[in-house]
Amino acid sequence: IIMADADVDGSHIGTLYLTFFYRHMVELIQAGHIYVSVPPLYKATWGKEKKYLFEDKDREAFLKTPEGKKSIIQRFKGLGEMNAQELWETTMDPHTRRLKQIGISDATHADEVFTMLMGEEVAPRKRFIQTHAKDANIDIT
Repeated sequence: IIMADADVDGSHIGTLYLTFFYRHMVELIQAGHIYVSVPPLYKATWGKEKKYLFEDKDREAFLKTPEGKKSIIQRFKGLGEMNAQELWETTMDPHTRRLKQIGISDATHADEVFTMLMGEEVAPRKRFIQTHAKDANIDIT
């Protein structure tokens, strides 16, 4: 299980781990043994109640509810920002955690993408960034 923060930096770390597994232990991915933990990005509290929110769209939708209007929203900067109980509830407890199983549906395409984004050739990566920069989901909060 790969565990990283829910923000963009955590996604980058997860990508590095997945690159390693893809390049050196692809059999683990093919056998369905690699998972990524899905930690929340926010925690909403109101009174003695709480709710974990995993994406910005979850937070936006929650804020429109009666509970959301009276809640305090905390953004987790990372797993290290959580106290032990929060970490257990959101990423460690097998009964409540969210895991995403990693698989390879098109190994050829995956290899091309990993090579372009993580390889030694700068020109393809630069072209990709220039082409897709406006579509990027940049976490600036």
